[in-house]
Amino acid sequence: MSKYEKGKIVTGCVTGIENYGIFVSLDDYYSGLIHISEISTKFVKDVNDYVNIGETIRVKIVDKDEESCHLKLSIKDIDYRVNNKRRNKIIETEKGFETLSVKLEDWIDEKYNEIQKGENI
Repeated sequence: MSKYEKGKIVTGCVTGIENYGIFVSLDDYYSGLIHISEISTKFVKDVNDYVNIGETIRVKIVDKDEESCHLKLSIKDIDYRVNNKRRNKIIETEKGFETLSVKLEDWIDEKYNEIQKGENI
């Protein structure tokens, strides 16, 4: 586990958010938790204000458990944003792509009619 040494800053992907902290996956084997106390030096009212699921962030390794491959992580004193753009989670509707399949035939007919009118002019 030399790749993940205490004090090192590494990149990971946010996989979960709970009231008490942020779960981060570093690779196929290693993951860690940023406890709410390791998010900011200021009061943290809502963990969701700091990261989004799926976001890639930098984390500092505070401690490690080699047996379980779990790391204690922190973003408190580092610039944790890989880029300043935050990704918004796409929420799928109940109908999913159904709306597209229902409207597709109408859209094709409309476009076909537009093309027909353009050829007759």
